[in-house]
Parts: sequence; C-alpha cells; structure tokens
Amino acid sequence: MQWRSIVVGLVVLRLSLSCVLWLAFGLGPNVSWGFNFHLSFNLHKLDLLFREEKGTESKDNSWSQRIQAHKYEETATTCAKVEEESPKRSYLSFFDGNKDEYVRRYSSFPDTLKAKMKGMAKEMFYFGYDNYMKYAFPEDELNPIDCEGRGPDVLNPSNININDVLGNYSLTLIDTLDTLLVLGNVTEFQRAVKLVIDTVSFDKDSTVQVFEANIRILGSLISAHILLTDPKHPFGNVGFEGYDNELLHLAHDLAVRLLPAFENTSTGIPYPRVNLKTGVPPDSINETCTAGAGSLLVEFGILSRLIGDSTFEWVARRAVKALWNLRSNETGLLGNVVNIQTGQWVGKQSGLGAGMDSFYEYLLKSYILFGEKEDYKMFQAAYESIQNHLRKGRESCNEGEGDPPLYVNVNMFSGEIMNTWIDSLQAFFPGLQVLNGDVDNAICLHAFYYAIWKRFGALPERYNWQLQAPDVLFYPLRPELVESTYLLYQATKNPFYLHVGMDILQSLEKNAKVRCGYATLHHVVDKSKEDRMESFFLSETCKYLYLLFDEDNPLHRSDNKYIFTTEGHVVPIDKRFREKQWNDLFPCEEGALAERKPKNPPLPSNISNCNRIPEERRYTLPLKSVYMRQIDHMVGLF
Repeated sequence: MQWRSIVVGLVVLRLSLSCVLWLAFGLGPNVSWGFNFHLSFNLHKLDLLFREEKGTESKDNSWSQRIQAHKYEETATTCAKVEEESPKRSYLSFFDGNKDEYVRRYSSFPDTLKAKMKGMAKEMFYFGYDNYMKYAFPEDELNPIDCEGRGPDVLNPSNININDVLGNYSLTLIDTLDTLLVLGNVTEFQRAVKLVIDTVSFDKDSTVQVFEANIRILGSLISAHILLTDPKHPFGNVGFEGYDNELLHLAHDLAVRLLPAFENTSTGIPYPRVNLKTGVPPDSINETCTAGAGSLLVEFGILSRLIGDSTFEWVARRAVKALWNLRSNETGLLGNVVNIQTGQWVGKQSGLGAGMDSFYEYLLKSYILFGEKEDYKMFQAAYESIQNHLRKGRESCNEGEGDPPLYVNVNMFSGEIMNTWIDSLQAFFPGLQVLNGDVDNAICLHAFYYAIWKRFGALPERYNWQLQAPDVLFYPLRPELVESTYLLYQATKNPFYLHVGMDILQSLEKNAKVRCGYATLHHVVDKSKEDRMESFFLSETCKYLYLLFDEDNPLHRSDNKYIFTTEGHVVPIDKRFREKQWNDLFPCEEGALAERKPKNPPLPSNISNCNRIPEERRYTLPLKSVYMRQIDHMVGLF
C-alpha cells in the first residue's frame, strides 16, 4: 500500500536525522559546548525540571522549575545523558556574559546627577500638588487628565474603590502635610495647616474604610501636629502663633468616629467600614482583611499616648491579638480575609501583599515606637513562619546555586503554593527587612521587583512569575518599590539604589505625566491611563524619591530617629511614646507577659544591623552581576 511506503520513508528519515544530531552533539561534547552554550544551559534546566516532576529532587531552591514543566517530560532520559557526558558546570555560568555591563551602569552616581534628580523629584511633587490646589481643593483628589476635583461617588455607594478612600475631607491636602516639610517649604506647610483647621470637618455622611481613614488622615494629622509642636523637630521653627493643638483635636474627633467599627463584634476584630456620622452601616459585611483590621496600632497607639486615653490603643491592640490567635497551629501563618463574628478564615491565602502587608509592618514598627515586648515576639514568630513557608529559592541571596529568593502565596494551613502571582504591594517587604536587619534578603527581593519595573517602566498590580507576564495590568503610582529603594540606600549607601530611583523617576515622567499631574497607568504595557492621582503619590512616592537624592535633608542630619508610617508619615521615635498613663492593657489574658515591661526597653540588636554589610560591598554591586543577570532573565528582560 502506498501509505505504508510513506510511513516507512518518514521513519527512515527521522532515524537518519537522529543519527546526524547524535554525531554532532553526542560524540562531540567539546565542540557542542564551544559553539552552542545556550543549548547546554537549556538542557541542564530541563533536566532539573524532569527531576522535580519525577520526584527525584525536591529542593525548594528552584521555584522557576514550575515554568512549563510538563512540556518536556518525554525527553528526560536524553537530557540526563547529555549532562552525564558533558563537563559539569553551573547553569548560572550562562549569566556570566556581559557582567561588566552591570558594573559600568550601577557602580557610581555623580553628585551633579544626584542634585539633578533631587530637583526633578521636587518638581514632580509640586506639579501634582500645585495643580491639586488649583483645580481640585477642597475635594479629595485631583483628576489630572481633566484637571478637575474628585470626591466620593455619591451616586454609586457600592463603588468602594472610590468611596473607601474619599470621605469629602480634602484627603490629598491632609495626606501631604508633612511632605511639604520634608521638601523644606515651611511657609506652604503653615498655610496648608491653617486651611485644614479652617475648612475640614469629619461630621460628614461619608462611609469610609477604617484602614484608609486611619493611615491617610489620622496618621497625617498626628504627624503634622507632632512636627508643629516637637521642640526637637529637625525642620526648624515650623510652629506659628495661635496654634492650639487643632490638628490633634481633629485627629481625636476622627478616631472617635472610627470607634463604632470595634463595637458589636464578637472577636474584637473591627468592621471594615464606618459612616462618619452614623457609625457602622446596617448592611455592613462581616468580613475584613488582615491588614485592614490589624494595621491600626501605630496611629491609634500614638494618639492614646498623646492624649492620655488608652481606649484607642486598647481596641487596636485587641484586634491585633485576636488575629494573631487565629493563626495556623501548623504553619504559624495567617490568612488574608476573616469573618469578624465567627473568627473563621474566609480567605486562606497567606502572602506578603494585598490584605496582609501592613499587618507585619506594624508589628515591628509598633515595637520600635512603643517598646512593647509582645509586639516584637509576634513579629519574630511571624517572620520565621514567612521564611519557612513563603520564601522559595536558594538559601543565600548572593551565593550558591538555584533561583533567586522569592516570596510566594501559600495556603495558611498547609503551606502549599496557591497561585503563581505576586502583587506590587509586596515590594514594601524589602524595606521592612532592612528595618529588621535582614539586608541580604532585602537586596535580593528588591532586585526582583526592580527587574519587573525595568521591563515595563512600572509595576503591574499583579505579576505572574510562572508566565513572566502581568496578571493585573494597572499601576496607580504606588510607592512601595521607591520606599524599599530609599531604605536600602540608607542601609548600604550603594549607588545602585540611586540608579534605581532615577529609573523610577524618569519612568514616571515619561509614562504617567499628563496635563495637570500624574495619572494612574491603566495598562503597563501600552501605557494607557486612568484619570486619577491617588493621594499617596504625593505623600509617599514623591517624598521617598526626594529623600533618596537629598543626603542633607534634616531627617538625615537630625540627632533624633524617625520612622515612617505605612502611609509614609514622619513620626519621631520618642520616649513619650514608650510611657503610658495607664496599666498594662491585657494584664489578665492568657499569654500576657509575666514580668512587668520596663518603660524604655532597649531595641534588640537586629533592629539596626546595617553595619553587617561588608565594607567592600558598599562600593560594589549589592548583588553579584551573575545574579542580577539571572533575575533579569527570569522576568523576560532577555
């Protein structure tokens, strides 16, 4: 039959081709390595894939092995044979080429360029701020494309993307107060404070998210009040005649209006939203995220200690303890969404991004501010669970084999990976690692996010590390990567981070600048825009960019120490905040510390470990070229 002849011919042809390939690659391994190194790398990587799929190798140092693993199983034996016959070499050697390219680009940053970037960051802030004041104030936000103000969406109360944040209380002006001082503009700061005092009221029929009102409004009012009245403040004489603690009174009034969220909840975990005039809405849901409920302690705690009323710190601390007691007995992890009445986890995903991020941040920052030992014990335990269950990749950031460290989303009970995306909010975590003294891990995770930024000129809201592509495409001018860049530069003084800041600054100028400000990127690939400039762009993104390039800023020269809230507001580390005018908040609860807490316990040694960075690494790349190139490859840069 004719079809049989065709089949036989095809078989013979395939056998002949296989022989030719075997002669070329199988009998001549030295020649093969010489002219086709990329092939040997791919085969080595494929062999790692096959081993993982077959269960012969289960190490966690190669999370990228999951990528397209099933496609290659049928050729596993061939790949193993090639590796056996070829000289052993690390697959990382694939990234050795052009290593000097990274050194040339990142190893120095002239003072003249630093001054130029500082000026550029300052101009960026004022372009957004001046246009907000011209076209939008007293409304909450600026629509930078149409040059109009934006307030709550009163026609659509279910539009929580807008209404959770905008409360008809001049949000952008309040959120920006301390940034004016950071930029040295005392005159405008005083004018802005007087405007807030004269025009802002919280007696509004606005339903807002407790978390957003706390970090953006309450935190800024407290920060500005402290800077106005603190005799040791670093910004010079910023007080003005007639100031009578009005910002503190406004902060107290707002906090009182948020308190109903903590009532009628059987767990002590607050409702996610309140109406500023009437309290918790009757149709309010019983579910909230961990970060939203557990990130109130810094602002509420400072307020309590400023006015001598324990109520605010008590409810915030009770919420944190309630969430902490719901963590998994097996992994020590928390989920991301909880029912405030039953204490059951509705969302069982544990990660470092949306819904979780600032919970961990405030465990550490609360300890730094208030000195409560239990806060640091919780943070230490949480950090250990994160390292044990969320961190994948090689053990050391700057040494060894395997993929770069990456923190993935896992099931809080089993520790199994739930999905293959990370989100842009997670970019805050390297900054938190710096505060905890884990600078090496901070360097590696930051480098991964920077590589994503280099590819898109922005951070997509979600990035799929398996597909090497965005899952959620918008970028609302978030500050997290800039914040971590700033803190890593403060820790290492490595010029690499000045280059990162310059890349971010130039990308924002190129991709986000519009007629009256800077607009949210709707799509990080095609750079289409949405007509919104969120308040955190001025209160955080511009602030951290400016501070990155301003070595002589009073914050950096002051003898006093400061931290930034999760919204970037400046708060001094002050002994006033380590003294309480009341007894321990939870003296009878199981697990409370047996010994009495000293008023001013010393910070643990690992709160400031930046001197552990070897001296020679302060003047070279923070991450070896081979690993930088590896990370760039893994996000699709080449």
